[in-house]
Order: sequence, then structure tokens, then C-alpha cells
Amino acid sequence: MATEKTPAKKTAAKKSAAPKASARKSAARKSTVKKPTAKKSATSTKSGTSRKAATTKKAATTKKAATKKASTPAGKTAARKPAAKTASGTGRDPFATGVRRAAAERHTASPLLQATVADSRPARTAAEATAKTRVPVTPAETRLNVETPAHGETPAHVEPPANDAASAPERRLRVVPDPVEGADEVRPTPTGAPARTAPRLLDLITTLGMGRRPQDSIETAVTLLAQLLRMGAEAAGLPADEVEEQVARTLAYLRRRASGEFAVDEFGFDQDFTDNVYLPLLRPIYQKWFRVEVRGAENLPKTGGALIVANHSGTLPMDGLMTQVAVHDEGGRHLRMLGADLVFELPFVGMTARRAGTTLAAAADAERLLREGHLVGVYPEGFKGIGKPFSERYKLQRFGRGGFVSAALRTEAPIIPCAIVGAEEIYPLIGDISILARLLGAPYFPVTPFFPLLGLLGLIPLPSKWIIAFGEPLDTSAIGPAGAEDPMLVFDLTDQVRETIQQTLYALLMQRRSVFF
Repeated sequence: MATEKTPAKKTAAKKSAAPKASARKSAARKSTVKKPTAKKSATSTKSGTSRKAATTKKAATTKKAATKKASTPAGKTAARKPAAKTASGTGRDPFATGVRRAAAERHTASPLLQATVADSRPARTAAEATAKTRVPVTPAETRLNVETPAHGETPAHVEPPANDAASAPERRLRVVPDPVEGADEVRPTPTGAPARTAPRLLDLITTLGMGRRPQDSIETAVTLLAQLLRMGAEAAGLPADEVEEQVARTLAYLRRRASGEFAVDEFGFDQDFTDNVYLPLLRPIYQKWFRVEVRGAENLPKTGGALIVANHSGTLPMDGLMTQVAVHDEGGRHLRMLGADLVFELPFVGMTARRAGTTLAAAADAERLLREGHLVGVYPEGFKGIGKPFSERYKLQRFGRGGFVSAALRTEAPIIPCAIVGAEEIYPLIGDISILARLLGAPYFPVTPFFPLLGLLGLIPLPSKWIIAFGEPLDTSAIGPAGAEDPMLVFDLTDQVRETIQQTLYALLMQRRSVFF
């Protein structure tokens, strides 16, 4: 049949198909090989573009840095180079960096460095100690720029540049010698200047003539103090001898108090305190302010017990204090006063009063003091006397139940009446605030022309002229202790003493020229 193919035609068809298949396989292989090449070419093109961009950026950065460097001063650039290189080197030795940086810094001479060098070096001679050493200092513009070596490298020795002698300032080191015990402190001074010695208290003492021994220094200091006090007393118009004597007594008193060489009796009386502190403080007021005049001092017994009975006035008990000074200065004895309970309840007043010889106003204490031979002072009017209005001045109040007379009779001690003129005018009492008195627990709250209007200034007493008169003693020994048990006798003696004091007050008021003169 025409459609059937012969073997020869099949063979020819296979032969013609074989080259075509080979051609197709070769074309496919070529296309497979060309694809990676194209990809590689694209990668190379991209890499070249990135490298070019990086090169352009680096060039711009370099140009900017060069511009900034050109505008930066040379000194700042030189100073910043070591820090920049140190910051950029991460694996370098920090100790070597510190050594290099310390070598490049300016060297200054400090006292600590001098002391260290002096301890480590042998002792110098006197000529070398006073010699001057000149140390050239590198200016800030010529400091070394030390390259920090990399990690593991040996740092190279860098020679410092030669300094310009004309431009470099000179720094001078002074050698401080070791202090010598007992020698004065001498400060080094430039050559040609006189040496100065630091002012010291020892030099001042030597100048004043004091010795090196402590005993000589104390004696000379006391002598100098006495001379200064005499000069001050003469300038103030006071007797220099009395001032010096008082200062000597005060120093002796302080020594006794420090060593405990003083005695206190069973009532709390401290004679050392009274003679050297208490009475000297009251004496200027007694002599200069109130100008107290004492009359009848010869009636005060030199020995033995006696009972002094006085009127009480003045709003505040200043009359008792002045009577103590008068008895001591005129009679040479201490007055042991009897005080109310309120006196010992006050914080500071009670302790001072007890140390000055005041004791509680009790019959037992009064009799004991009289038997021991003391002068005892009593104010029978009490608070009624010092708290009476100014309109009733110098009018004696009731003397109580006469307990002081009974004590005098039991001990057979004489009774000495005492009249005090001038105390009524120091604080003229014109009113009493009873509400405040009850709140404070006081018998009265005084109102004077100056208190409480002027506050604390109103407590300053007026400088009235005082007169203290001691009357003739009333002998009780003839009556004996048995008379203390007779109430009528006690009352009669009490009234007799009161009338004696009242008549003496009237007589003194008639003799007084003025309240203040």
C-alpha cells in the first residue's frame, strides 16, 4: 500500500530526526549554562555600584575632616590626638597609656612630693638645703603627643622636645627641711630677705618676761593680770588695792572649790561662798546704790547668840539682804536669817539663800541657832509687811503670835530691835493683781509705777537713801526659859519690841532730809 513505509524510509527518518534532537538538546544546554552567567553579571554590576558609592562617601568624609582640621587651632589638635588614638585602640595596655600620659603632663612641685623625695633620698647638707633648684616647665602648646602602642608592642622611648628658654616660665622648688623638736617654725624666704618667724604664744610670753617653766609662767601671768586690774580700777575711780585684794580672794576661792577645801554646816550654810561670792555681789549695791548708813553697830554683840528683830518692807525682800551686809561689815559676824517656805520653793533663790545662811522660819531651828551662838535675824511682819500698799509705808503690821520672843526666852538670848528706813521707796506698791498671784502661787503680784509697764526694767529698784539702826538689846536672861510658857508675858514683850521699832522709824524719818539723799 502507498501509505505503508518501507524500512529504508524509516531509517532515513530516524537519521533525519537524530540531528534535530541533538540540536534541541544542545540549545537547551546552552540556555541552561547562560542563565548563571547573566546572574553573575548582575551581581558584579551591583557590587561595583556599591563600591563606587562607598568611595564617594569616604572621599566626602575625608574632605569634611580636612576642612574641620584646617579650622581647628594647632594646640587643640595636638592635645586631642592622644585621646583620639587611645579611644580608637581597643586592645592596647591602659597602664602604658597612663604612664605615657603622665610623662606628657606638666610637672609641679607639691609639698607632698617634696616630703616623699626627702624621705627617700639621703640627708642633704645645709648648703644644699638652702640651694634653689630650677625646673623648666613645658608650655601647654608644646606638650608631647605620645602614640599609644598597640597591644603586645613594647612602648618606644620618646625624647621630650627641647624647651625654649626664652618662652618657658621658671618654677622654683623650695626644699623644706625636716622639723626639729623644740625649734621654732621658720618659713623659707627668698635670698636677701630677712627671715620671719611665725608668731607664737611662747614668743609673746618670752617678750613679756615669762620663763620657760610652767611655775614662772603662771606667776608672771598672775602678776600681769594684777597690774591690768589695778590700771582698770584706777581708770574707773575705784581703790586699786581693794580691787586687787578682791581678785586675789576670788582666785583663792576658785582653787578651794576645785580642790573641795570648804565646809558646809548642817543647815546648808557655806561660809566660803558667802564671804567670797554672795556678799561681794551685794556690797556694791549696799555702798553705791542705796548708800546705806548704819547706826548703833555697837549694840551688836561680838560673841554669843542674839535675836535681831526688824521691820519688813519694800515689795521685794531687799532689806534682808542689806541687813546681812551691814551686820557682816559693821559687826564682823554672819547673820543667819529665818525665811518663809516660799523662799525655799523657788528654784535658784532657795539654794542661794540656804548657802548664804538662811534657814526655815521654825522655832526649833531658831532655838538651835541661838544656842550655838549665832546672830539670828527675823522679820515678824512677814508678807504682810513687804506687800502693804505704799500709802501705808512705815506703819508696822501685826507681829504674829510672838514666836520669836518665845525662842529668845528659851535660849536666854538678847533681843535687838532694828529699824530700816529707805526700803519702802525702792518699789512703791500701788496695786496687786490677785488673779495672777493665785495662778503663780504667790502671796501677791505687785504693780508699781514701772512694773509690769516697763517689763524687766521695772525690776530695777529706785536708789533711795537707806538707814539701818540697831537699838539697845533687850535682856531676857532675867526672865529665864520659864517665861516662854506665859502667853501674857510673851505678848507684852512682843508689843514692847514692836513699839520700840515703830518709834525709831518715826525718829529716823524726821531726821532724813530726802528720800534719795
